Amino acid sequence: MSVDQNTVRKVASLARIAITDAEAERLTPELNNILGWVEQLGEVDTSSVEPMTAVIPNTLRLREDVVTEGDQRDAVLANAPQGEHGFFTVPKVVE
Repeated sequence: MSVDQNTVRKVASLARIAITDAEAERLTPELNNILGWVEQLGEVDTSSVEPMTAVIPNTLRLREDVVTEGDQRDAVLANAPQGEHGFFTVPKVVE
């Protein structure tokens, strides 16, 4: 795929970026180089690579799930604009 100056101007317009004609001329080969690199990535054989979420193994440090400061409902509801029967009251948004 090749990018011309009209395409660069269109992309800049969609991104709400104001560019001059000189900038569009300068960006055209840069965007073509980026698209060339993307095409090179498409040529790599990844059929034997297992899907992964990260390059390095990550494990989460877990802590004990315990209540540290319980029974503070009244203190929390004191910050609410409206509360009723121990719950937050919100306006109805669906008729």
